[in-house]
Amino acid sequence: MNWFQKEISLKPRGRGFHLVTDEILGQIPEIKKIKTGLMHILIKHTSASITLNENCDPDVRSDMEKYFNRTVKENEPWYDHNSEGADDMPAHIKSTLIGSFLTIPITNGKLNLGTWQGIYLCEHRNHAGIRSVVVTFFGDESV
Repeated sequence: MNWFQKEISLKPRGRGFHLVTDEILGQIPEIKKIKTGLMHILIKHTSASITLNENCDPDVRSDMEKYFNRTVKENEPWYDHNSEGADDMPAHIKSTLIGSFLTIPITNGKLNLGTWQGIYLCEHRNHAGIRSVVVTFFGDESV
């Protein structure tokens, strides 16, 4: 059983739900050595999140953004934490609801995802910078 860990950066994006599967995989070619294993991904931020969802139709991503903006509104009068902008406290709430990590099986050097599944960076701030992600995987190497 071998372990691998690497901190990678995701390019800055505007607010929304962004498909980042290929961007992540492009930075971890070592995954190709794993025959059977698990990959764990942690986003190191409290105003963005990471999840799995539809990787084909971009309408899903825009609908997700609309849903979360209606569910978790900006400028609520009861927010105490508002010194970092109207989008900051809602970003923390959205991050908590969606989550900060994923665990995905690895089979024969590839993520074992469903046909229509992809990894989303859920960017909840209007003007965010580079996002840091820690990728850890372990498993049996191919022979």
